[in-house]
Amino acid sequence: MHIGLISDTHGLLRPEALAALSGCSVLIHAGDIGGEMGGDTILSALAHLGPVYAIRGNNDLPRGAASERLSLMLGGLSILVVHDVNELSTPYEADVVICGHSHRPSVTTVGPSLVVNPGSAGPRRFSLPVSVGRLVLGDGPPRAELRVLDLGPKAPGRSASRPPRPR
Repeated sequence: MHIGLISDTHGLLRPEALAALSGCSVLIHAGDIGGEMGGDTILSALAHLGPVYAIRGNNDLPRGAASERLSLMLGGLSILVVHDVNELSTPYEADVVICGHSHRPSVTTVGPSLVVNPGSAGPRRFSLPVSVGRLVLGDGPPRAELRVLDLGPKAPGRSASRPPRPR
């Protein structure tokens, strides 16, 4: 079972993100959905790929995603979705923790829990990559894959390089 992971779209759902998530059985959005485009539009577009579970992030209005934390059972594993993993105390009470907020894609293990931050799929922030993830459940322990999106040289939200300053 492949579970698509996305976070921090901030109102921008790129076609590259949809392509990277295609073929997933389920999608999880770890918050900061909205922005000017609105969270409902993002969640509706994701729903064309499959069932979507979503939570609110610190920048979301209290609509669209209903809660700030979500517990799921998928593939026989407990999955906790929270926007900011720093709001949790360890040990985590889930086999897998999905988070966002930092815009930094990462896969770590904390005690027995796999912790996955798919990074930000929305507007580029700082020099961080634009990315999504996949959680793979099946034989053996769960594993996560991060996918950095190829945006090309002039993609929206891409940081422009600055010319050197004259000395």
